[in-house]
Amino acid sequence: MKGTIRRRIAAFAVCALAVWLTIFPVFADPAPPKDEEVRAILEKSLSVVEIDKEIARVKEQQQTILAQLDDSKVKLASQEQSIEKKREEAGKVLRAYYTGERDIFLTALVSADNLSELLQLLDFFDLIFSNDKLTLNTYMKQYRELKKNISKLGTQSEQLAEVEERLTTQRNRVIALQQDVDSSLSGRSDADKLKLLINEFTDFWQNVGLLEVKRYFSALSKAMKQMPAWVQNNKEMLDIDGFNYALTIPDDKLNAFLREQNELFNNFSFAFETDKVIVTGKRDNMEVQLTGHYSLEKDGSILFHVDSLIFNGLELPDTTRTALEKEFDLGFYPSKIVSFLKTKSVTVEDGKLLIKLSISL
Repeated sequence: MKGTIRRRIAAFAVCALAVWLTIFPVFADPAPPKDEEVRAILEKSLSVVEIDKEIARVKEQQQTILAQLDDSKVKLASQEQSIEKKREEAGKVLRAYYTGERDIFLTALVSADNLSELLQLLDFFDLIFSNDKLTLNTYMKQYRELKKNISKLGTQSEQLAEVEERLTTQRNRVIALQQDVDSSLSGRSDADKLKLLINEFTDFWQNVGLLEVKRYFSALSKAMKQMPAWVQNNKEMLDIDGFNYALTIPDDKLNAFLREQNELFNNFSFAFETDKVIVTGKRDNMEVQLTGHYSLEKDGSILFHVDSLIFNGLELPDTTRTALEKEFDLGFYPSKIVSFLKTKSVTVEDGKLLIKLSISL
């Protein structure tokens, strides 16, 4: 009896597995679609999901700024009330000096009959003048603080306006993309299958692909922090001509360095081409291609910008690239090689990254 039950359970499990693989073939092996129209539909659908994340992030930022704005308004109202009393006190002090009311003190000093009386008057006047100074200084301090908070309020209002504009832009993008997807699906006989395919690609990206991409970005960010020490240990890459330095990093050496840092990079490579960097990685059923460029910042740091990110043949939107750039620092800081060096330029040529530096005086 028990053997019969076990056989039935096993048979049911095999059937369930077969049904699951039939229904969810893409999640099991999400290969890039070969049909260009299908690929475009999937890409737009994935963009809708990713831009929706950006909308959620912007909404959160919007709520934070609104809370800060409300708090600033409450503080401003409280400050305006407390400063009114100090304004009146400061006004009385200034009027006293302007109308000559304090001149009586000079007359009293001249009229002092002896040194003891003169010293007592001086102590008394010092107390009065000190109190006048404290009143004026307190008012000025509160006035400056009030102006500072008014300025802060204006800045927060501008930030809120920018965030709301960005939110509207992203919502319009999502609506337009979703309309394109719906329009493309409405004329197809295999619309239901494509919807299933869309869900599978989206689930695979969110549950597997994005985590994998973040793993690479995280490992790359950590490796970049070790680059100054690596350059110091490979001085043949650094050419010195008087006060000018030229650092040349070949892409094959960079790839070797990365693989020393983390075995993740065994299936991952940088390629330097004119004015751009191409990064490719492939593992199991996942393939990533990233294209970017370097920029020289005012502080001499070299930042990496992601121009395109393609996962399993589908290009992710700019919101995804921006979010990854904010989360992971892939920059290079030459000043950490030698503190007195300042970056003059950074260029990408075929097979190499060329950084020109000079001594910062």
